[in-house]
Amino acid sequence: METSAHKQQQQQQPEGGKIRNLPWVEKYRPQTLDDLISHQDILSTIQKFISEDRLPHLLLYGPPGTGKTSTILACAKQLYKDKEFGSMVLELNASDDRGIDIVRGPILSFASTRTIFKKGFKLVILDEADAMTQDAQNALRRVIEKFTENTRFCLICNYLSKIIPALQSRCTRFRFGPLTPELMVPRLEHVTEEEKVDISEDGMKALVTLSSGDMRRALNILQSTNMAFGKVTEETVYTCTGHPLKSDIANILDWMLNQDFTTAYRNIMELKTLKGLALHDILTEIHLFVHRVDFPSSVRIHLLTKMADIEYRLSVGTNEKIQLSSLIAAFQVTRDLIVTEA
Repeated sequence: METSAHKQQQQQQPEGGKIRNLPWVEKYRPQTLDDLISHQDILSTIQKFISEDRLPHLLLYGPPGTGKTSTILACAKQLYKDKEFGSMVLELNASDDRGIDIVRGPILSFASTRTIFKKGFKLVILDEADAMTQDAQNALRRVIEKFTENTRFCLICNYLSKIIPALQSRCTRFRFGPLTPELMVPRLEHVTEEEKVDISEDGMKALVTLSSGDMRRALNILQSTNMAFGKVTEETVYTCTGHPLKSDIANILDWMLNQDFTTAYRNIMELKTLKGLALHDILTEIHLFVHRVDFPSSVRIHLLTKMADIEYRLSVGTNEKIQLSSLIAAFQVTRDLIVTEA
């Protein structure tokens, strides 16, 4: 008797540990439609569909971390009880094989089997549908048409252009835009309170800025910064993500515009090596500064064109040192232009 009780205790223990060890992204994933913080107009529309029992085929698209998967999973949980969830919902994402054989095999057989003793429809969730091949998408459109009576399909993707028009026209489309800071901050504050994170105001601002509307990214940065430094401030957030600090960018701009070429190049290379910065990140940040600095418009246009060329060359995979020289050169030419114009 004692051993069985002991076993039971052992089995129960990992549960608590599991929740404790979960990444915050999963731990705080919204479980119901009411938990979701953004896109209230979309949620109210979907809620109306569910309550009136008129759910169409859905196509949810938009950048990552904006709540697309959470929305449809919350819908599924609302539609089906825990017992019937497994038999009524089929969820496939990019990690599952979703070639034409899978569409013709498991998806077809799941969609075509009728639900006995249960009223309502089945739900097929195809996450990251933009990774499906053209052939698989073409095969899917016939399946969607044929089994609309007892199955609803929900496609989720980041890029709408990668879904064939034939599938788009069969679904009701909803775009999930990036989250606004007003929506993100209260949710992040809730997580910081629950996890007892020591966070400063500038740390919160840095989180929101760096995540650019992606809730998943914000939570991941928050968790890794908290684990690495134990305190979340602007500096620790930037250091943890390897992103250049505003003060570093100000220094780099100062060197490029006020020092001679060799000094500027040497200083920037030292800073890059010391902090492990990527030139692409430096370029992105400098671009924001260029818009704020009061340059004559002709000079700014020239500079931005040069920066765009450098960014393109970096994306192709060129030597960072040469591109850095090119960036400094562009700023030095700009400086001379300003002097001659003055």
